[in-house]
Amino acid sequence: MLDRALSIALVGVLILHYFRVTGLYDIWLLGAATVVGTAPVFWSAFKAIRAREWASMDMLASIALLFSILGREWSSAVFIALMLAAARILEELTERRTEASIKGLLDLRPETAKVERDGKILDVAPSAIQPGDIVVVDIGERIPIDGTVLSGYAAVDESSLTGESLPIDKAPNARVASSTLVVSGSIRIQTERVGKDTTLERIIALVENARTEKSKSETMGERFGKFYLIAVFVGSLLLYLVTHNIPLVLAVVLVVCADDVAIAIPLAYLKAIGAAAKRGVVIKGARHLEALGTAQIMIFDKTGTLTSGKLAVVSVATVEGYTEDQIVAFSACTSRRSTHPLSRAILEYAKECKLPERFPESAEAVSGKGIIAKLDEGEVTVGRETFLVERGIHVLEELMQRAETHERRGESISYVALGKEAIGFITAADTPKENAQQAIAELRSLGVRKIVMLTGDNENVAKVVADSLGLDAFYANLLPEDKVEKIKELRKEGSVVMTGDGVNDAAALSLADVGIAMGALGSDGAIESANIVLMHDDLAGIPAIVRLARDVRTIAKQDFWIWGTTNVVGLTLVFFAGIGPAGAAAYNFLSDFLPLGNSLRVTMRDK
Repeated sequence: MLDRALSIALVGVLILHYFRVTGLYDIWLLGAATVVGTAPVFWSAFKAIRAREWASMDMLASIALLFSILGREWSSAVFIALMLAAARILEELTERRTEASIKGLLDLRPETAKVERDGKILDVAPSAIQPGDIVVVDIGERIPIDGTVLSGYAAVDESSLTGESLPIDKAPNARVASSTLVVSGSIRIQTERVGKDTTLERIIALVENARTEKSKSETMGERFGKFYLIAVFVGSLLLYLVTHNIPLVLAVVLVVCADDVAIAIPLAYLKAIGAAAKRGVVIKGARHLEALGTAQIMIFDKTGTLTSGKLAVVSVATVEGYTEDQIVAFSACTSRRSTHPLSRAILEYAKECKLPERFPESAEAVSGKGIIAKLDEGEVTVGRETFLVERGIHVLEELMQRAETHERRGESISYVALGKEAIGFITAADTPKENAQQAIAELRSLGVRKIVMLTGDNENVAKVVADSLGLDAFYANLLPEDKVEKIKELRKEGSVVMTGDGVNDAAALSLADVGIAMGALGSDGAIESANIVLMHDDLAGIPAIVRLARDVRTIAKQDFWIWGTTNVVGLTLVFFAGIGPAGAAAYNFLSDFLPLGNSLRVTMRDK
């Protein structure tokens, strides 16, 4: 606000000066304006010296002002003060643009909430909700806490956190997050996290902290600034000793002042972080985005990252005398007493086949081996081949050979036996996500030279996934500590980006140059361990972030080139066209908008 008032006052003084309105009082008016206008600059430079920040742009501006005052170039001093005040206003506007994304998140917090207490529904402030409270959320209302659905069904719009436009169906036992919107239905939620512990508040905190992080480009710019400041000071002193022409020295200093690039580069990274936040991507600092922009090796965890993480039935095999429906029906009935992922896949497949629900008379699950159940038709055994052999069940050689073919494809086999004879088997696999192949292709087009998969699965399963996606390499049968060692090896080849779920891969994500956690909505481990967090579970987000990192790095380089080019043009005007300090200040002020405008082009695009 003060800078705006100061700018208006300085503009008024310059108008009065150039139109010669003030007459004899002109010098006094310019002198007063110089004192008022330069005070903030000298004070800022003093604080920079005290903090040993020698690369401050106000230090360079102070030199220019000092030359103006020594040469009694009062109008130039006022113009410089105006230029710097305008630069501060631009920086403030830049900050506000970045804060807009945070404010947008803050606006999503509901002002009231409905809590169920003693059988009554009470309207309370969200701050009054405690963990364990039951919160009721109806259609059109935002969820004020993180928790688990106790009862009811609803479609929830999670775009505020994930960027996903389609509502997600929520049933009992489903997790829900603060700020998301119930677009249909009504649910009762058991509160787990409130206030600053909720997903929304943690994202806001991360984005705010990211604004204070410095990217490598900014740090390099600061180091460059130290040498640049010394070079300008020494060059100006030599120029003065040779020419004794203070207006010339002042004009040169004004032209080469690097305040534009000092604002433009941080602006580019801040705008990128804000754009990503709107798409459900939390970048914890500009330096992580900078590192992603140069990464050449991308590492992916398999389960839940490249694949769906959910087994699905692929095929059903039978022996003579039995149908596929019978094999599925026997297996599904037995599997109702199991929580194994393969059992859940079989039950889901039986539902898709519209087979009637059946329940066994009794069932016994043998951990890691299979299930034995009693049905009207007799005793049914479902499990591994070794389990059947162990129980004295005969398995036809032909059936085993057919099963081996599926195992080589990376599929899991579950035999089905009735009595003492195996009558078929069901195969299931964790298949690649629909857009996995496209995401890998896009990463290659962006210049990633090596894409690797790490997994705890066996060689056959890993090879099938790696071959189907066209990966450069894969490493199977890895424990979490093995993944860490493998990342250490790969880092010897270049900078590494690791993408995983942020829970089992926490150590690997922390070790990589950049750790990316996918599908982190409600996951504490992912938010804590990764440098970049995708709140959604969409692989398309990975190339989109890499593209953003490449774009912002390119724009930062362009800012330097624009700054260098405008300096050459400005110095040419000073030495060959004879523009003075006032003209140099005006030129610097106008050319400042070029790199700033270039930085504002940063956006997160899909293609």
